[in-house]
Amino acid sequence: MSTVNPPSPGGETKRVVFWAILTTSLASFMAGLDNLVIITALPTIREKLGGSLTDLEWTVNAYTLSFAVLMMFGAALGDRFGRRKVFSLGLLLFTAASAAAALAPGINELVAARAVQGVGAAIIMPLSVTLLTAAVPAEKRGAALGIWGAVNGLSIAAGPLVGGAIVEHLSWQWIFWLNVPIGLALAPLSFRKLAESRIAHSRLDAVGTALASLGLFGIVLGLIKGHGDGWTSPQVLGALIGGTAVMALFVVWENRTEHPMVPMRMFRNRAFTAINLAGALMSVGMFGAIFLMTQFLQNIQGYTAMQAGVRLLAWTAMPMVVAPIGGMVSDRIGGKPVVTLGLAMMTAGMVYWAFVLEPDVSYAAQLPSLMICGAGMALFYAPLMNLTMGSVAEHEQGIASGVTAATREVGAALGVALLASIFSANGGYASPRDFVDGLVPAMWVGAVAVALATFSMLLAPSRRRAAAPTRAPHAQAAPAGQHTPAGESTPAPQH
Repeated sequence: MSTVNPPSPGGETKRVVFWAILTTSLASFMAGLDNLVIITALPTIREKLGGSLTDLEWTVNAYTLSFAVLMMFGAALGDRFGRRKVFSLGLLLFTAASAAAALAPGINELVAARAVQGVGAAIIMPLSVTLLTAAVPAEKRGAALGIWGAVNGLSIAAGPLVGGAIVEHLSWQWIFWLNVPIGLALAPLSFRKLAESRIAHSRLDAVGTALASLGLFGIVLGLIKGHGDGWTSPQVLGALIGGTAVMALFVVWENRTEHPMVPMRMFRNRAFTAINLAGALMSVGMFGAIFLMTQFLQNIQGYTAMQAGVRLLAWTAMPMVVAPIGGMVSDRIGGKPVVTLGLAMMTAGMVYWAFVLEPDVSYAAQLPSLMICGAGMALFYAPLMNLTMGSVAEHEQGIASGVTAATREVGAALGVALLASIFSANGGYASPRDFVDGLVPAMWVGAVAVALATFSMLLAPSRRRAAAPTRAPHAQAAPAGQHTPAGESTPAPQH
């Protein structure tokens, strides 16, 4: 059984939707931004705090690892204890960890703070989707999630630009201080303006949580270390094989336990499986491409971090324009054709870019690829979460958003590791020509991954309009500002 929001009068509904979009989008923006915002600051951090190259890599990887591993757990906590309450606590945890990162006296303390930041982000990201879905009427949900998707896509792609601008004009600590006033404002605002929802009588699946966390930890750790340590090294193979074995145990446990964290029947739903496969494959191609593209613009074409970020605006600004439109279109014709078109556009953009890549290629020649990829990414993100929410029952939406977010994050880690390995096998940093010789085949592999994502979406069942999630029997209402303990019933008004 789940708690849901009762219908509201027109004016009240508009206010609820406005605050839901504002708070959840800003929160997800912070969580997404901190994925890559630190990359352009690494040389400065090494100069100020010291540390080896491996230590610097872990300032990025510690966040990615805890973020990817704990997202399903974050969603489960929200289902059990109340999504609004846990979301607000996640914001406070993320904010406190950001302050700790800014105050870090050494590299080890910075890595630890980044890991805690990832825990906060793992709570924020899946619950932001669930809370927004609950606040918006079904017929408007595509547009609202389109705005959320635009902001989320922008945060990931804008990370290098924001980081470069802050390091160039302020100091590296302000990368993290920037989160503090935003988080301190959003946490109480979310608690006041968002409606509470939870799964009544929900129980935490402690064994499933432990197995999923350990399994994902091994897989993501192996992906992160594969490029540096070698894919056949004992540590990498042990992490990958061990993580896969534990995830297999997780599947067995979830099929047998009475209260599973992730009901395996969700994956018998062709739409849900296709959406998650497409999300993972898209992340493989696009995150790997962004990782290499920023290096190409800076190391080969000689742009500063700030200049490279400005030139990437042709990509990063497109979601702000296209995603809301894509969300509204998906409300009318269904999400599948919009997502499929977006993936096809990303594939075409990456293929075009692979053809024109040369050490001295002009920015004008790269511009069509950047714009096509940006528009395609916007069309992908806009209806994706609406499709996810519509493919499962209402009481499963929290964990479904966690699964979808986790698969994308694991795909991103795989994409960076895979494309970096292909780059290293075919080229390197010895000369501009050597760099391009490695970059071109990596881009082709990224394009193939996104093309497979397109094919995956073609296999998903078509729907004219995403169906409204099925309300669980005897659903309970928890209006905004009203604290409804799990298991206590407040009758929903009849309309």
